[in-house]
Amino acid sequence: MFKNIGADLKAGLVVFLVALPLCLGISVAQGVNPLAGLIAGIVGGIVVSIISGSNLSVSGPAAGLTATVLAALFPEKFGLNIPALTFDGFLLAVMIAGGFQILLGVLKAGIIGHYIPVSVIKGMLSGIGIILVVKQIPHLFGYDNDPEGDFQFIQMDGENSFTELVHMLNYISPGTAAVGVFCILLLMFWNSRLVKKNKILSLFPGPLVVVIAGVLLNTLLKNIAPNFSVQPQHLVDMPDLSTWEKLKGNMHFPDFSMIKELHVWGVGLTLGLIASIESLLGVEAVDKLDPDFNTTPTNRELVAQGVGNMVSGFIGGIPITSVIVRSAANVNAGAKTKFASIFHGVLILVSVFLIPFALELIPLSALAAILILTGWKLAKPTSNNIKTFFASLRWLISKMGVTIKDKEKNSEILREGVAQLLPFAVTLMVMLFTDLLKGVAAGLFVGIIFILRQNFKDPFRLLSDTIEGQKHYFIRLQQNVTFINKGKFLEFFHSVEPGAKVVIDGGRSTFIDRDVLEAITEFKQSSKMKNIDVILEGIEEVEILSQH
Repeated sequence: MFKNIGADLKAGLVVFLVALPLCLGISVAQGVNPLAGLIAGIVGGIVVSIISGSNLSVSGPAAGLTATVLAALFPEKFGLNIPALTFDGFLLAVMIAGGFQILLGVLKAGIIGHYIPVSVIKGMLSGIGIILVVKQIPHLFGYDNDPEGDFQFIQMDGENSFTELVHMLNYISPGTAAVGVFCILLLMFWNSRLVKKNKILSLFPGPLVVVIAGVLLNTLLKNIAPNFSVQPQHLVDMPDLSTWEKLKGNMHFPDFSMIKELHVWGVGLTLGLIASIESLLGVEAVDKLDPDFNTTPTNRELVAQGVGNMVSGFIGGIPITSVIVRSAANVNAGAKTKFASIFHGVLILVSVFLIPFALELIPLSALAAILILTGWKLAKPTSNNIKTFFASLRWLISKMGVTIKDKEKNSEILREGVAQLLPFAVTLMVMLFTDLLKGVAAGLFVGIIFILRQNFKDPFRLLSDTIEGQKHYFIRLQQNVTFINKGKFLEFFHSVEPGAKVVIDGGRSTFIDRDVLEAITEFKQSSKMKNIDVILEGIEEVEILSQH
């Protein structure tokens, strides 16, 4: 039971350092008290992890829910003609969302997660990685205008992910940038083989070393060059909970008197649906990253997320999902069991109440360095698609009539390359310019187009021959023939010349859609006028409804 305790403790510490600024930043981005984000991080780390069947997934406040939360609390900013919820009413909606997720888990809706194409998951991981890098670069150089947890392309301040990079050039803080660049170089060195081979240095997780080094470097700068040191606004800002009165002033609880409000239920069900989809995407992505190839029970995950949201809402926290950035950090740090995630939740709990003063010494640029390297590792799978990209390019060139070497030999793999590349690329690009859910939806749409295209092309196997001057066709239907295939059948039927013989064998089919059966029946009935002999094997004719 305790053989992995060392690896899990190190990983939990790393996830804590990644999660802390995200919990604070996401709560600020969602327009709520920072304590609400920390509560969600604590509940996601402890409560959800205990119930979840995933060893490596980490849950907490999700940047992907920011727009939904803002629309509920500040609908006027989106031009929505709906009543704004108080934060206490919103907490009730979070609890309703949790109950809805539990219901989805009981109804076994988690199976949806297994139908997401691998290419879309890879595109999602790479997209999140690139977004994380782009969003953290301003923080690395001391421009903290956009909250740390905002992953939206269009920001609330009117900037977007790329204009922010240009705008930051006017606000670079030399001391903060120096600490940030030093930390990212140190972390790159700590991830090198030189450190990994050293038995002593390898005992210390790189992110912890970077945070300590960032604090020490800033302390040194304060003593030798105060004007060059990191200014207070560029340090971690913890909520003041030093007294019982201050804690009570920051705490909020659900307003159960609003339970009859339809608007609250609408927000709750919307949150529950989006959080469930994001959680299923999250655990599917983590399973792809898992070096031990474990598979997360998705229905149990929905129940775990539901319980987590009910607890989070009840004690004043914002909504929770399985989150890929923290989960990826957990995997990269070498976690083996769910204890790593639980430990990170405990660390957030302890730090909030016992050592907030120590956390407020940490430069945001040091944490940005950790997040940038985490994003780089997530985006790195794009290198695995270089071969696919060039294979797809060769296939597209061949379609233009240009002869390429080994065209026939590679034709099948090239087609597969295009089918994998396009959903990946569409998911990645749409995510960069919108958000996670829109990117995944676009990738799924492209993937479905390829599926429909393949089904349209191959509903049956066709053999033809000329015997004694008569054209013979033999058609063997595939195992499943759906309405999508109807067009291909009609295309073939129109091409059959008069006087031919056609044998259609459906004996191996387990399902033939009614639309296809009608098309076959109509063909057999109308073929007599063209002297075409049609024989059906394993297929029963259906009654054709009169259209007159």
